[in-house]
Amino acid sequence: MSASDRISVPDSPWPSGFQSAVSLTFDDGVASQLQHAVPLLNKYGLRGTFYINPEKDYRERFAPWKEVALAGHEIGNHTVGHPCSVNFAFTRQMCRCALEEMTLTEIETDILEAGRRIHELFPEQEATSFAYPCYESFVGRGENRQSYVPVVARHCVAGRAMGLRPNDPRFCDLSHLWSTPCEYLAAPALIGLAEQAAALGHWLILTFHGINDGHLHVAYRDLEELCQFLARQNQRIYTAPVAAVAKLVAPWQKAISGALKKGAV
Repeated sequence: MSASDRISVPDSPWPSGFQSAVSLTFDDGVASQLQHAVPLLNKYGLRGTFYINPEKDYRERFAPWKEVALAGHEIGNHTVGHPCSVNFAFTRQMCRCALEEMTLTEIETDILEAGRRIHELFPEQEATSFAYPCYESFVGRGENRQSYVPVVARHCVAGRAMGLRPNDPRFCDLSHLWSTPCEYLAAPALIGLAEQAAALGHWLILTFHGINDGHLHVAYRDLEELCQFLARQNQRIYTAPVAAVAKLVAPWQKAISGALKKGAV
């Protein structure tokens, strides 16, 4: 094959001049995110992903989040019922759905209903990403245990789970992305993770819950230092919601795969 026949594929999916990507994600739609996280991100010109559970009172509870979506933040799907393993005491205490007792049909119904309610509340949003509650991606137990990653792949542009490293855009499964839990981490550790991803050319996804208070919280000052850092690096590190980054990675992965099959890279 001559050089003129070779297919040109960019070295990375990131916009021109960027080394890596970072997505700031926030789970459960807690009050401290509206109070602290959203204003911080807006102050520093950053946009994040907020995963919500639109339960029975969703119209009233999430009315204040309409301004969040209009500001360019992604409002993502975290299911209606937040099903987790029955091994968590809160699953039993709060009478939440236990993943061990659910079927693929039931989890799909939950995800679809959450998506319908999110679209009702935020109709200006296009396809959104999904966050696995408690980072778990299975239903059933024993011989009947099954992954519901294929369900997420059918209905969401991406799915965020948990993992040990940033995502390598060449190989990551967009329907089961790795993220780093950030509870109790200090700013130097958070910034170090972003620098590590930049050195590798990878996509770092950070997961937050409460800000300054509540469960699994991070200190306000540490989140602000991270935001300051990302704002300063806005020509080097591409900070964007999960769905926005996934829409860059998906066609790039497809282009690489096609070129490899043709032996043209």
